[in-house]
Amino acid sequence: MSSASPDKRRKMESALSQLKQYTVVVADTGDFNAIEQYKPQDATTNPSLILAAAKMPAYQQLLDQAIKYGIAKGGSEEEQIAHIMDKLFVSFGLEILKKVPGRVSTEVDARLSFDKDEMVAKALRLISLYEEAGISKERVLIKLSSTWEGIQAGKELEEKHGVHCNMTLLFSFAQAVACAEAKVTLISPFVGRILDWYKENTERKSYEPHEDPGVISVTKIYNYYKKFGYSTVVMGASFRNTGEVKALAGCDLLTISPSLLAELSQDHSAVTQMLHVDKAKAGDLEKIHLDEKSFRWQHNEDRMAVEKLSDGIRKFAADAIKLETMIKEKMLNVKNGQ
Repeated sequence: MSSASPDKRRKMESALSQLKQYTVVVADTGDFNAIEQYKPQDATTNPSLILAAAKMPAYQQLLDQAIKYGIAKGGSEEEQIAHIMDKLFVSFGLEILKKVPGRVSTEVDARLSFDKDEMVAKALRLISLYEEAGISKERVLIKLSSTWEGIQAGKELEEKHGVHCNMTLLFSFAQAVACAEAKVTLISPFVGRILDWYKENTERKSYEPHEDPGVISVTKIYNYYKKFGYSTVVMGASFRNTGEVKALAGCDLLTISPSLLAELSQDHSAVTQMLHVDKAKAGDLEKIHLDEKSFRWQHNEDRMAVEKLSDGIRKFAADAIKLETMIKEKMLNVKNGQ
């Protein structure tokens, strides 16, 4: 039996293992070898992460299998590519689920961000591919952009189809309130991208973790959800440094890149729980309700959120197009017997 005091034990423990006592740690990567190393509960991907992973030699087999699947499905080139993309995203998800005990998040194409019905249809298609592979929808979170249309797609998927949703590209308090009212499973507010915007658009170029605008935003959302008993949980995302991660210890979940997971595993400083349900319930936030008009107005009033949401959608869409271009080149090779 260890004779070390709790304080001494904490000093010996890595910041990552301490963090796991307060928060569910999720790996933010499409590289499942990195997932195996840090043993997170869940994992999340997006088009940019899948694009990066699809370029790695280790994962060429998944890309080749998806291309064969898409070609076999037939139809126009556009339809075949859509099948290949769906299959590829789900194939990465299936590999990830072999490495994590919990859930994987799989993203709906950002180019559908303003089309509720198309987002619902794409989500159900992805879920059907998981189910064909023997994976229950309980182990999958469908990622949707937190536009008004995306939030309503999330509401419909949860209510009518029992499909759990992860609302991504979330920057404003208005987005967070609308997601809670839609009763989606989980939101992913972006910490680091908020910090990026403030560094680019104000005189201030550095922030201590407790003053970080991204940390402040997620703390407010967490406190609001807990004060008013919403079922939606908060998963802080898009971190730029370990200080931001530690400043949100106690958040329901945190999704962290492999490079920051590595830093946290080598860091032996004490991690303190910063977010608490009891403190949140005692806070002085007021409950608000947002219909479509008030949502659009309040979100529009937050210049940072408007710019980062549209920028995020454009970037994810651009990476989806790059992935499609890569697929087209490989399809030609397959069809030409190379």
